[in-house]
Amino acid sequence: MNVLFATHPVVSLHQGGIRTQMLQTKAALEQRGVNVALYEMWKDYDISSYDLVHIFAANMATYHFARALRVRHIPFVITPVFFSQRSAKVIKTVVTCDQFINRFLRGIWTDFGIIAELCNWAHAVLPNTQAEAQLLINGMEVPRERIRIIPNGVEERFACATPDLFIRQYELEDFILFVGQIGAQRKNVYRLLQALERIDHPSVIIGTIESTQAGRECLERAKRNPQLLIINELSHDSMLLASAYAASKVFVLPSLYETPGIAAMEAALAGSSIVITKYGGTREYFQDDAEYIEPTSIDDIERGIRTALKKQPSNNLRQRLLARFTWNNVGEKMKNLYEWVLQ
Repeated sequence: MNVLFATHPVVSLHQGGIRTQMLQTKAALEQRGVNVALYEMWKDYDISSYDLVHIFAANMATYHFARALRVRHIPFVITPVFFSQRSAKVIKTVVTCDQFINRFLRGIWTDFGIIAELCNWAHAVLPNTQAEAQLLINGMEVPRERIRIIPNGVEERFACATPDLFIRQYELEDFILFVGQIGAQRKNVYRLLQALERIDHPSVIIGTIESTQAGRECLERAKRNPQLLIINELSHDSMLLASAYAASKVFVLPSLYETPGIAAMEAALAGSSIVITKYGGTREYFQDDAEYIEPTSIDDIERGIRTALKKQPSNNLRQRLLARFTWNNVGEKMKNLYEWVLQ
């Protein structure tokens, strides 16, 4: 089986969850005899040499690629990476209005309208959670029979991570940790910084610092906290990142939503207690083994962190992640899905 993976063109610049998801899924599929190629924009393709195309992320950046596949009758599946705190009813109303307007005035787009069109073109739609699936079915009117939930995964190597390397380099352990983009609205770092100021405990933030007003405001706010260390970006493959997870006491992901937060899964495997947003289907993965927070409330972020600092990490969570959510399991599910689509 020959499969082509594609996503938005900035994935190589952005060390985020989609990049990790694609590369780890590729490796897991290749172990099962599936040939996976990554789409290169300037390469000439004989698209007929691929049995299937898999698009990661449904948005304007992947829209025209998917449209080109559709008009050429090339089968494709899509992992939307979608969530919204708006209700399915609101989403459905926006999509309906979008469709009506575009009958008469082409070129007026909404994010929801684009996502709905992409998902309804695809041969299969692969949400990461049941929560995402319900929004796609009830809000985007994606046929239920075309939905197949394929979870996100985590690398087993994080279960073997040790704190020694990070402790030697930074002389810190049992700290509060966040890993993610600094300045991205969804990651909600500014509110996290405000909450950390109230907690007398060492903390570490690791991530790309965006050169935006929001990024600069985060850096200015961080200067108020003498117990906070900011480390500007570590590659996902870095041994120091894995060691940071293992050295931390609490890992916090206060995003407006997550689907479901690969970094939190990695930290949980490494032995950190988890504080995470309640939005995006996170409970489907972390169940009762995490502290869930309302991300718009600084008070609740503080509460979640303080509660987690008093707890021991959940061995139940580590065992569940290893049993159900490794990339090896994802690869098996994905191969079965491809075979189902091609039949």
